[in-house]
Order: sequence, then C-alpha cells, then structure tokens
Amino acid sequence: MSTLTIFNSVPAQAPTGVAGTGHRPIPAVLGADLEVPVKGGRLVGYANLDYAASAPCLEPVSAAVTAALPAYSSVHRGAGYASQLTTARYEQARQTVRAFVGARPDDAVIFTRNTTDATNLLAGCLPAGTTTVVFDTEHHASLLPWKQSVRLAPPAFPGDAVRAADEALAAIDGPKLLVVTAASNVTGELWPVAALAHIAHRHGARILVDAAQLVPHRQVNLTALDLDYVAFSGHKLYAPFGTGVLVGRRDWLAEGEPYLKGGGAVRSVGETVEWHDDPEARHEAGTPNVLGAIALAAACDALSATGWTALVREEERLIARLRSGLASIEGVRELSLWGNDHPRVGIVSFTVDGYSAREVAEVLSSEYGIGVRDGKFCAHPFLQHLLGTPERDDQERVEGCEDGTVAAVRASIGIGSTQEHVDRLIAALRDLVAR
Repeated sequence: MSTLTIFNSVPAQAPTGVAGTGHRPIPAVLGADLEVPVKGGRLVGYANLDYAASAPCLEPVSAAVTAALPAYSSVHRGAGYASQLTTARYEQARQTVRAFVGARPDDAVIFTRNTTDATNLLAGCLPAGTTTVVFDTEHHASLLPWKQSVRLAPPAFPGDAVRAADEALAAIDGPKLLVVTAASNVTGELWPVAALAHIAHRHGARILVDAAQLVPHRQVNLTALDLDYVAFSGHKLYAPFGTGVLVGRRDWLAEGEPYLKGGGAVRSVGETVEWHDDPEARHEAGTPNVLGAIALAAACDALSATGWTALVREEERLIARLRSGLASIEGVRELSLWGNDHPRVGIVSFTVDGYSAREVAEVLSSEYGIGVRDGKFCAHPFLQHLLGTPERDDQERVEGCEDGTVAAVRASIGIGSTQEHVDRLIAALRDLVAR
C-alpha cells in the first residue's frame, strides 16, 4: 500500500454544494476580548488554548441563533407560522450538515446531543451478532458502547493500523464494524481513514469515523473517503449549543431499536406500536434541540464560506510555532504515537518534568491567564500507552492522579487563537521549568 493511500485522510476537493474555495474573512469568535483575573489581582486577556474540549462560539453562529429565537417553536407537527418556519429551518440545517460532510444523497442525518450520543445511537442499531473492531487509542466514546468488540493495541505506524485492522476483520464471521478516529483528541495525529475504509469494505465490514476533532480543522468528504458513518459534535465546531450528528447509511438505522421511544418516533400507537422506518424520525423522538441544529448548520456555513485554505494555513503556522517552542524547553516532552513528522491538527499534549499535569494547568491559569486541559482526555488506555506507568515512589509525578499514572497537559488551537497566545504559553512554561 502506498504512502499516498495511507495518508489520504482528507480529500483536496470541496464536497458538492459547499463553497470550499470562498474568500470571506475568517470569522471572529465570541469572547476574543475576555479578560480574566490572575495572581496579584491583575486582569489579562484570556489565552484560550482548550479548543479540543469545547471551541468558542463563532459570531455568525450566535447571530443565526439570535435570528431564530423570535419565531422559535416546536417542529414537524404544528400548523402555525412559527412552527412551520422553525421546521423549515431545522430541516434546512439537516441539509446543510449533509453538504458539509459530503454525504451521499440517501444518507441519514440524525441530530444527537454530541459525538458520544451519536456513537451510542449507532451501537443500538447494529445487527444482532455484530462485532466491533476498535483500537485502544480511541476516545472512550468509541471504546465503550459496544456489546461485542475486539480491541487492538496502539499501532506502531499508520501502515501497522491498516495491517492490524485487516487481520482482525478477516478473523471475524458475521456483521462487523470498524471504529476509528479521524484525528486523535490526545495528539492531534491524523489517521489513515481512507485506507482503513478500503480494508473494512474488502472484508464486508462497515466503518464509523469519529470526526469530532477533525471537522473543526479540515474538510471532510464522506463520499470521497467511502465512509459508512461519521459522527461529530457541535461544541467542537464553534457551535456550543448541545448538538451532535450521526451521518451515514440508512438501513441499519431504519431497522434498529428506536433510540428514544416517544412522540415523533411512531406512525401509530394502539394495541401495537408502528415505528417510523425513516431514521431521522425514528431516532429523534420528542422536541429536538432546534437551536442547536441551527447553530451547527451556521458553523458549517461559516467555515465553508471562509474556505479551508486560509484556516489550515493559519493553524499550521501556529501549531508549528507551538511545537517548536515546546521542543526548545528542557524537561517538556510532547506526546506522539507516530513521531514528530506525522501530520496532525492543532492539538498538542505534553508533560513537564517535576510537575503534575494539574499543577501545570493551575499555574498557567492563575498566573498567566492561559486555559489548557489536563488529565487523560477520556482516553485512558491511550494515555497509559504514551506515558507508561511511573514508579510508585515518584510522588511528584503521580500526585493528584487517581490511578497512579501520570496525566498530561493538552494545548489546542483554532479560530481565535493568536501568536501571542502561543508565545505566552511557551514563556510561561520556561518560567515554570526555571523555578
């Protein structure tokens, strides 16, 4: 298998219906002028380097939600003007998301609460006896929902991931599903999803891609990558209004147990219940998060209209500056599965000798006005692989870690991140190490 095939995670072309080559300015985020208190009582501009947890709200997203509020109503079953208008906006949001990920015309687009919710929804729709293949490098949302799974060790290099998936899928009889991230929420490294999709289909399996950390940073085209299912969250995509989405093939979703049993999921209720076989209706019982869907669509529109070239160029400039700065500090170690040269999005995790991850994060916040994440990032097996288990008598390293293993610090960037934020983090870590 060629290197080009292995690394072909994101196609260069824009999906049909999306203005992937637009030239609008990069949109602003709310809170760009936020000031926070630091030690001594001063106020400093907040350096938000925690985008991988939740990205701030884009101004166009806020505007779209504000515009929808005066006519807000329940959807699908109301004859009144506000209900009809809100229904139209909700269904248009579905089509916007469909175009944003380059979905096939007959793919289902189901709104959920987040990526975890979307993954659990699919888990409940798998045909009886389905075996899931998943790597130990995954977020817990991809590790935990499955009734029957095969867990694979962290691969030594991208081609090893393809080989391991190939061998595991070949040994399984019956329905099978390969689950893989597109970009690691720990290291930011891009996974060879196109090659993995090819392997899955060669063995009659399907593939679910967790794209939560990819869609804010790179264009995704489900059709070009030949993916069966994609899941992601609005709150990672500058739409923090409590919505996620599952996009993919309809048949399993149309036949699976309704995710929520209630109004909207049924055709009729009497002595027996007749459920909708349309996946969107079947799995979206009750009043959905309409404003969340509108927000998610507005974020998709804003990113597509901006064009990915400008977004990726600025991100790569900042992440290169950040990684170079970290590498220049003695005692700071960046975490990586596949080496420093492997392509990645704007996420970096690291450790600092002599300090727990929580100590580093607290000092960065209280003394420098910098927000980062510390811990295991809902990826415990992967962190243990990257960090190993420290000696039990190394109390400085294990203090505050619930299971005796070292946690890490994660800095992540996106729209609204600046060179000053990056430089402030590097300077703060130099100060900390020098103490």
